Amino acid sequence: MATSAPASSRAAERASERAYQEIRALILTGDVAPGAPLTEEALADIVGVSRTPVREALRRLEAELYVRRSESQRLFVAEWSRDDLAEMFVLRAMLEAHAAARAATRISAEALAELHRINARISAAASAAGTTPDIAAFLPENRAFHELIIREAASPRLASILATLVEQPLVRHTAIRYSAQELTRSANEHNQLLQAFAARDADWARAIMTAHIRRAYHSFTAAA
Repeated sequence: MATSAPASSRAAERASERAYQEIRALILTGDVAPGAPLTEEALADIVGVSRTPVREALRRLEAELYVRRSESQRLFVAEWSRDDLAEMFVLRAMLEAHAAARAATRISAEALAELHRINARISAAASAAGTTPDIAAFLPENRAFHELIIREAASPRLASILATLVEQPLVRHTAIRYSAQELTRSANEHNQLLQAFAARDADWARAIMTAHIRRAYHSFTAAA
């Protein structure tokens, strides 16, 4: 009996995390569209867990702005206005620029080498299919690139704040609008960041990351 409670608690945590990951994935991929209603019953059937972990997952997703609650307490996939999107990009630029500046003075040789390898794969995704970029290959590599910079910034507080912005669906929706030329430009900007990191120049890294995020914003709005 002494071990049953901890085991039960761990199982509940796993179920809640599973529900969170799977519901978030549905939103990120667009399988559940912005504005679509969400019910605990339907999501529990989709995920294959009880309503309790789904309820916990939805609370977490609501706090992270993936989900919104109406005045009648019904839940919906969040929709963003143009002003919302503009603010998200402004916040991303500020926070990721700060992360890049911190990383520039802290990054290890191993992490810098890994960033070079990741960006080589991003460059390959841009040119793999001629004028049609391989977005499916780009997305996880781009995420890995930015996550590694955030990790090397060595600020758990900053990482926690950024997680709610970098994981937003707008990141994916920005990328699917990219042409091969824009994807190549993104990889080139990454290379400039790597040069700033190699030089241990925090101001340079901050400036490049700011420009990188701002260009992504204008690519997004131009195609919207």
